[in-house]
Amino acid sequence: MGSKYTNRYSDEYKRDAIELVRSSGRTVTEVARELGISSESLRGWVRPAPPRTPDQSPPPGRPGRLPPTGTRS
Repeated sequence: MGSKYTNRYSDEYKRDAIELVRSSGRTVTEVARELGISSESLRGWVRPAPPRTPDQSPPPGRPGRLPPTGTRS
């Protein structure tokens, strides 16, 4: 028997949330808070997502990936 949370969000919802993180320039935590979902769930979706095609690159001056978590500067 699988977890009761396995299919909590549709694939379309996950794709839209991933795209929002990538296109908005905001952090995973900010987007997750706006959507009312766990930042760890959203982070888990963003990490394994396939890379963008060249025409989907982030705006200039924005990093193309999320900063590592748990690091101190």
